[in-house]
Amino acid sequence: MELVVLLALLAIYPTYLVIRNILKERYFASEEFQAHKAEVAAMVAEHNEVTNYTAEIRNSGSFQLGASATGRQAGLASFENTSNWNYRRDRNVANYAAPNVHNCSLQVVRNASADPLKYLMKYFNIKATEDNLTEVESLGESIASLENAVSNLAKREEEIAVSIDPPPFILKHYLHEFMERVGVELSPISVPYPVYAFEYVSAGGNSSQRATITLDTRTIDALVETLSTKIRWRKSAAGQRALMTARLRTHIKTRDNYTCQQCSISVYDEPHLLLEVDHIVPVSRGGLSAEENLQTLCWRCNRTKSNKLPA
Repeated sequence: MELVVLLALLAIYPTYLVIRNILKERYFASEEFQAHKAEVAAMVAEHNEVTNYTAEIRNSGSFQLGASATGRQAGLASFENTSNWNYRRDRNVANYAAPNVHNCSLQVVRNASADPLKYLMKYFNIKATEDNLTEVESLGESIASLENAVSNLAKREEEIAVSIDPPPFILKHYLHEFMERVGVELSPISVPYPVYAFEYVSAGGNSSQRATITLDTRTIDALVETLSTKIRWRKSAAGQRALMTARLRTHIKTRDNYTCQQCSISVYDEPHLLLEVDHIVPVSRGGLSAEENLQTLCWRCNRTKSNKLPA
């Protein structure tokens, strides 16, 4: 009986797909859809501007810190497993050429799992210096900006769909095509979190273990604080520097009442406004991540400011 039902469903399914496709084409050709599409045109245009801005952040940001020295010259040699036991099982092979992978003993892998920042700094040459602190803070800003922008795009796309309110089957089966027909530039942009690994591979390749450290916002904030603490012990003046962390970025936005300090637009005027924290005197010009040197800007104003000094 169950087999008969299954065969009947399989026979009906192609017809169902044809009917669904006909209904889809009718909907996209309808006056109702075209009218809704025209109504949200301005919203779509701004969404596409933010998409392009997000791509700019992704392409211009620096998402790499230190590198492991274990494979620095690995490209000068070739590796071949000449074991006579290859037929028995696949072998684990160490990745010597990757700068973000440190090949090490099993004990180091375990220690890195227990104390990740200490071992990240030690084996990937991220020393406690002012230059490295600035670089880590810059990475944190790039990551935070991308996270904020990607999340903002998702909310905008959801609002566009709600505004047009298509039939449920369109959202369920044809969401990507729906967005394209509306004119939304969908982007596969994701946040390229740097990932560092400590890897142990046994001599025969029979076993391997790995500890990974993903530099997301939480880890970057902890790394910033760790570097700053170490610097303070050696140079008291560094103690005057604020820490560019997610907490500080939130504090600056709250202090500025979630309002752009240049054009005065706020989230109260535009709920999906993309706000960023900007250095008044750019870091490249000697500006510090101190509260008095930070301001809230909307994405448009920050996009045009670049690294210019205030007038």
